[in-house]
Amino acid sequence: MTILITGATGQLGNAVVRYVLDRTNEQVIVSVRDPKKFTLDGVEVRQGDFEKPETLDFRGADKLLIVSGEAPDTETRIQQHSNAVAKAVEAGVGHILYTSLTDADTSTVGVAAVHKATEEAIRATGIPYTFLRNGMYHENYLGVLAADTVAVSTKDGRIASAARDDYALAAAVALTTEGHENQTYELTGSTSWSFPELAGDRFRDVSDDDLLAAGLPPIVVDFFKAIREGVFAEVRPDLEKLIGRPSRPIAV
Repeated sequence: MTILITGATGQLGNAVVRYVLDRTNEQVIVSVRDPKKFTLDGVEVRQGDFEKPETLDFRGADKLLIVSGEAPDTETRIQQHSNAVAKAVEAGVGHILYTSLTDADTSTVGVAAVHKATEEAIRATGIPYTFLRNGMYHENYLGVLAADTVAVSTKDGRIASAARDDYALAAAVALTTEGHENQTYELTGSTSWSFPELAGDRFRDVSDDDLLAAGLPPIVVDFFKAIREGVFAEVRPDLEKLIGRPSRPIAV
């Protein structure tokens, strides 16, 4: 079996590669925009850019993990992912895995449109798929929680986040074990938390407009709004089941 992983110079993708190498002796290939940035041994490295589909080479892949891209706008990201999916079909890939978002098909979060469209494109290929719907990452909030004043618009909304490393392990498990065809995994932490709970006296309840006026990117404010509305509060069992243990709690 040959496993091919995109985005392997990114934090999530690189961690997935490391876990896969620990778990299997099967051939591992990575597709990265800049091969010079990939430094792990024992892996075939192919140069590939989602924006330039002619560079994407997924030939020989029994399992392909498409790590979602980070283009600045929805249309570009959807096109990038569509390019990757089309190349997977062209290459005869046997199984497509994709790092998606919690409740991608129904979520009100702005970026969910990217993941919904990508999931639909993958389903339309008829190739067996696995959707790894990652929830929030602990790492997204550690800086905020470490500040002297934790000013957010989440109120007491809860977040069932998990460590990036645990999401990476879940992807590696799906890549190296059988039985994940046509499955959608809703991946969350084993527990949830809130900003008032962790920040204590340092917590300040502000509005979305306050955060925008302070220069916070709209996409970040959109996620705070979603937290306030309970979008990421539900604890689900899929991550624990895949990695075989409770996820690591957030540490501040």
